[in-house]
Amino acid sequence: MPSDITLRAARADEAALLTELALRSKGHWAYPEEFLVACRDELTVSERLLPRVTVAEVGGQVCGFALLATERRGDEGELAMLFVDPPWIGKAVGGVLMQAVLREARSRGLRTLVLDADPGAQGFYERYGATKVGVSPSGSIPDRVLPRMRFTL
Repeated sequence: MPSDITLRAARADEAALLTELALRSKGHWAYPEEFLVACRDELTVSERLLPRVTVAEVGGQVCGFALLATERRGDEGELAMLFVDPPWIGKAVGGVLMQAVLREARSRGLRTLVLDADPGAQGFYERYGATKVGVSPSGSIPDRVLPRMRFTL
């Protein structure tokens, strides 16, 4: 891990901050404003989710986060969220978060990790070993499908 990126648990007061970061990150793919409005509920980090969120910081500034879902189906887990603030995209933050999620999943005894990726992020997940195994319907946009990705751990 680059020495300037640190990981920590999310704090109780960060739900709104992380939700806005997720929306900015989604906006990186140049979606129109009405698309982002439609995605808000799905990208909201609730206070209930905060205990499962890992935050990435550089110099005390929040620059990304990931959420490994605690629900599991046998030995399969789900990466529910991984977002990097646009100024930090391409600066190793996403990779540090992804590696931490994979380590955590392995430590929980998971053998596979699945996620529904933004189409623009599919290549990112493939670089870390995920393969596309199908498609899933968007939770926000009717008739939109997302690449269903799987890591074998």
